Amino acid sequence: MKVLIATAMYPTEGNPAFGSFVRCQEIFLRRAGVDVDVLVLRGRYRKLIYPKGIFQLRQRLNDISLVHAHYAYVGLVARAQWQVPLVLTYHGDDALGTVTKEGSVSRKSRIVAAGCRKLAHYCDAVIVQSKRMAGKFQEECVHVIPHEVDLDKFHPTNINRAREQLGLSHSKNYVLFAADPAIPVKNFPLANAAAALLRTRTKDVELLVVCRETQERLALYMSACDALVFPSYQEGSPNIIKQAMACNLPIVATDVGDVEEIIGRTRGCYISQPNPEMFARFLGTILASPFRTAGRDEVKHLSGELVADRLIQVYEEVLRRRYTNSLSSLRF
Repeated sequence: MKVLIATAMYPTEGNPAFGSFVRCQEIFLRRAGVDVDVLVLRGRYRKLIYPKGIFQLRQRLNDISLVHAHYAYVGLVARAQWQVPLVLTYHGDDALGTVTKEGSVSRKSRIVAAGCRKLAHYCDAVIVQSKRMAGKFQEECVHVIPHEVDLDKFHPTNINRAREQLGLSHSKNYVLFAADPAIPVKNFPLANAAAALLRTRTKDVELLVVCRETQERLALYMSACDALVFPSYQEGSPNIIKQAMACNLPIVATDVGDVEEIIGRTRGCYISQPNPEMFARFLGTILASPFRTAGRDEVKHLSGELVADRLIQVYEEVLRRRYTNSLSSLRF
């Protein structure tokens, strides 16, 4: 089996976090024995990469068993051919709409997302990140397979050793915001307001904003910090949550995507209403406790190896169905 992964998000030297989840999935599929090729749609003008991508993809199909596209726009590129089957992973905004800085989804974005979901009808299999996302689709070929967490990279490290490596103070309380503050859906203003409230009640609190880091350094920050603040308006299955759990980092998060499923049973992790006061209160509870969490045990079922096995099952089912259908057409 040879799979072509098609994506417009893939890590670069300047931004190693960009599409790191696609790279991670690629690595674990290779380890599981899948022959993987990758087509990255890139270009100076983003609107032009998709038409160009149609020709790039067609040139790569000769020995490909199926295409696995990430995000709906790339799925449109991949579905411009019917030579090989298409598996499409929806990640969040492409199925739910894009959130504005006010925290709402515009009418235009809802229409675009509805159009993106229509593409599922023309795919051989669809993968979504959470049960909530799956509820937006009527197709029978929808599989809920959240992105994996690399348990080899994301693991607990001694807090003092992690802080030394990062040059952080041993006496401060660090709250981690692990996203780009400029992305509206991540709701940085809430995190900032909660941290400001927390400083009025607890000494030496610093909100650490970390983005565009390698996975290895991100894991160090998760071991060095006292809590993760995650106030997003909307998500599919946020990788940051799973990575923090793998590092046993306490979490305060809004109830988005599959966050409640992931952290809901873990002591030291809290689901909060999206207001600064409640976030600050839960963060204060975490900082008053000397304990980390046992979150790692709750994400072992999302290890890279197990998720790769589930993806391979989807691939094999798609190829088996394609083979059966081709035999049926030959009989007639």
